[in-house]
Amino acid sequence: MSELTKNVQPLQDFDWEQFENGMTANVSKEELDKAYDETLNKVSEHQVVDGKVISVDKKEVVVNIGYKSDGIIPASEFRYNPELKAGDIVEVYVENAEDKKGQLVLSHKKARLSKSWDRVNAALEAQEVVNGYIKCRTKGGMIVDVFGIEAFLPGSQIDVHPIRDYDQFVDKTMEFKIVKINQEFRNVVVSHKALIEAELEAQKQEIMSKLEKGQILEGVVKNITSYGVFVDLGGVDGLIHITDLSWGRVDDPHKVVELDQKINVVILDFDEEKKRIALGLKQLTPHPWDALDADLKVGDHVKGKVVVIADYGAFVEIQPGVEGLIHVSEMSWSQHLRSAQEFLKVGDEVEAVIITLDRDERKMSLGIKQLKEDPWEAIEVKYPVGSKHTAKVRNFTNFGVFVELEEGVDGLIHISDLSWTKKVKHPSEFTQVGAQIDVIVLDIDKENRRLSLGHKQLEENPWDVFEGKYTVGSIHEGKIVELLEKGAVVQLDENVEGFATPKHLVKEDGSQAAQGETLPFKVIEFNKDSKRIILSHSRTFEDPKREEKAAAKKAARAPKKDDTPKIENVAASTTLGDIDVLAELKAKMEKGE
Repeated sequence: MSELTKNVQPLQDFDWEQFENGMTANVSKEELDKAYDETLNKVSEHQVVDGKVISVDKKEVVVNIGYKSDGIIPASEFRYNPELKAGDIVEVYVENAEDKKGQLVLSHKKARLSKSWDRVNAALEAQEVVNGYIKCRTKGGMIVDVFGIEAFLPGSQIDVHPIRDYDQFVDKTMEFKIVKINQEFRNVVVSHKALIEAELEAQKQEIMSKLEKGQILEGVVKNITSYGVFVDLGGVDGLIHITDLSWGRVDDPHKVVELDQKINVVILDFDEEKKRIALGLKQLTPHPWDALDADLKVGDHVKGKVVVIADYGAFVEIQPGVEGLIHVSEMSWSQHLRSAQEFLKVGDEVEAVIITLDRDERKMSLGIKQLKEDPWEAIEVKYPVGSKHTAKVRNFTNFGVFVELEEGVDGLIHISDLSWTKKVKHPSEFTQVGAQIDVIVLDIDKENRRLSLGHKQLEENPWDVFEGKYTVGSIHEGKIVELLEKGAVVQLDENVEGFATPKHLVKEDGSQAAQGETLPFKVIEFNKDSKRIILSHSRTFEDPKREEKAAAKKAARAPKKDDTPKIENVAASTTLGDIDVLAELKAKMEKGE
């Protein structure tokens, strides 16, 4: 007998028959059930307990809480935790210890909600990282399930990079940081970006510390704006300004690069404190000026496209990155101040002549007027003195009218050369801007590129005719067309006017002549050179009276025939006494006696 069995003694009163029939001696079934129940957890309804996950499938999760039956929870309540597996401990809310089917009814969602508000507040205070399930999109961001609470994730807080497709995040579980809680409205705001910013900051510091000007790096285009392109250099962003994308002019960066494109860039400058990096793309290729044809020189013709236009001129790109300026003064032989927009527009294909070329400064000036002959080179041939032409009125001055005979050929009609007869106070009384006017060339000033022109010279000088018609003393009908302080302008004929001073406007009844009256006027002065006719209405009735009075006096002075002393034969017998008589007679005649 071995040592293990030598002291074992059989029970004297063991009932082997009852044992074989499945019954324990002196123990009832009720007693056994009671003993079994006492080994299980006491479950109270409407409380939160921990449970162990028994199994997980697509539809349900089976959880054991130490009760006589397991609880079944819909798998949708665990969507926030896609890593859930058998053996995990989870919180459950006991809704019912036993339903009609005798099934234990549990809820994981309610268990989370019962403590969720305390949890989110604790997570905010401790800056804890929490898991959240992104349920759906909403205006401006996403709705995230955190501890059973619907929290808001702003679009700007999803990632450090701008997000173009929000839908890719729906149904995903991610880590978040609670950044704001509104206690009154129980609103929770979370951020995923905040978690990675700290990590990125460390990366940025490391990258910035290794940067050097002129260094070439590979990056990914992450954002394109109107002013440039942002490139991700592996944790830190740099900006390629629009002017550094290409040697040529760029109006839209999208035409040069596209989103998510991998490109090589060169570091132009950086600021460690502000974390700013200036990048260049065009600097990776040779400057186009260096590849410009070495034989190109002043006077050569080039073709290009207008890329920029301003009032002062147009920039023409003759090859990518090589531009020349056509100043507005080089667009036309005309001397008028004009805008470049009158000649060209962006996109025009033009031919031009090189005026200046500076390869060191990378500057070139062009001209298009040089493609046409300078009209002033042979001005005497086309516009000789005395030749007649039709011109276009360009503008006025107080002293005359500037006209254009052709592009680049201007002339001046002095105000005194507009009309033989009209006294033009301002050219606008005679013509208007844009009108056509016939002219005759009076003089050529080639040095100053000006022509002296006349208009009245196209007709004969009517003052040659007026000289014979309006002689001093002649009387003509005239209409007072304008009253001035110094007198009145009198219309004598369709083409001639005279002037009468106030004292010559007094009528026979003593009243003053008024504007619009037609009266007889007497010419009292005519000056052909100064084209002046002085008139008088008063003299038309005063002079006849004066003449009549003078005639009457003359008649009164004339001696009667019988009273005339007989002096015949006086000389025949003249004596000293006779001479005295003759002297006395002469004196009396001189006195009118």
